[in-house]
Amino acid sequence: MHFARGALMGSADVVPGVSGGTIALIVGIYEQLVKTVRTGAAALGHLLRLDIAAALAALRRIDWWFIGPLAIGLITAVLTLARLIELVLEDYPIGTSAFFFGLVLGSIPIAWSYVRRPGRIHVLIAAVSGVVTYVLLGLRGEALVDPSLALVFGSGAIAICAMILPGISGSLILLMLGMYDRVIEALNDRELAVIAVFAAGAVVGLALFSTLLDFLLRRYHDLVMAALVGLMLGSLRVLWPWPHGADSAAIGAPDGAWIGAVSLAVAAAAIILALGRLGRRAATLGV
Repeated sequence: MHFARGALMGSADVVPGVSGGTIALIVGIYEQLVKTVRTGAAALGHLLRLDIAAALAALRRIDWWFIGPLAIGLITAVLTLARLIELVLEDYPIGTSAFFFGLVLGSIPIAWSYVRRPGRIHVLIAAVSGVVTYVLLGLRGEALVDPSLALVFGSGAIAICAMILPGISGSLILLMLGMYDRVIEALNDRELAVIAVFAAGAVVGLALFSTLLDFLLRRYHDLVMAALVGLMLGSLRVLWPWPHGADSAAIGAPDGAWIGAVSLAVAAAAIILALGRLGRRAATLGV
C-alpha cells in the first residue's frame, strides 16, 4: 500500500505545478511523512556532529516499513513516467492541464477536512495564502547565466521544500529563482559537481524545513492546514489550461476546446475525491 502511495506521489512530482505533498495529503499520510522526514533530519544532524549513538537511536525511531516502500514507489514512478508525462503535455497541453487542474481542485476540500475546528480565522488564512501564492507564481526570474555554487546550493535548499508542501512543485520554484535551466543542463550534461552541490542543498533544506513544519503542525495544526489549503488554491494559476502563451502564468479565456477540458477536470476531481475517501479510510485502519 505504501509503495502505491509513493508511486502516486512520484507521478505527481513529474507534473509541472503538481506536488507530491498534495498526494500525501490526499491519501492520509502527510503528517506521518513530515514526522518521518524530521526524524531522519535529526539523525543526519547527530551524524554530522559525529554523535554516532544519537544518530543510530534516531534511525531506529524511523518507521522503515513506511518510508522504504514509499520511497521506492516514488522513485519508480519518476523514472518510468517522466518521459510519458512530458510527451502527453506536449501533444495534448489543454486536456492534460485541465485534468491536473481538476486533480488539485478536487484535493482542496480533502485538505480542508484536515482542519479540525474550522473558523473565520482559518478561512482568512487560506484566502491570504491563496492570494500570495497566486501572485508569487506569476513571477518568472530571468534565467541566471553561470550562477555560483552558493546559488546552486541555495536553490536546492529552497526547491526541495516543495516535496512536502502541497500545491507547489520544485520545478516552479526553480523557475521563479531563474535556476531551472541551469539545473536541467547540469543533469543532462552529468555535471557531477553541480549536481552534488544542489543535492547537498536539498538535504540541508529538507532537514531544516521538515523540522520547522513538524513543529508548526504540532503547535498550530489547524492554522498550518488552512495555509496549505491556500497554497493549493493559489497553485491553480499554473495549471489553468489556457495561459497567455506557453511560458506565461497569466490566465486567458477558454478556447473552443473548453467542453472536453471541463469534462476532464470534473472527472479528475471526482477521481481524487474518491481516492481521498479511500486514503482516509486506509489511514484510519492503519493500512
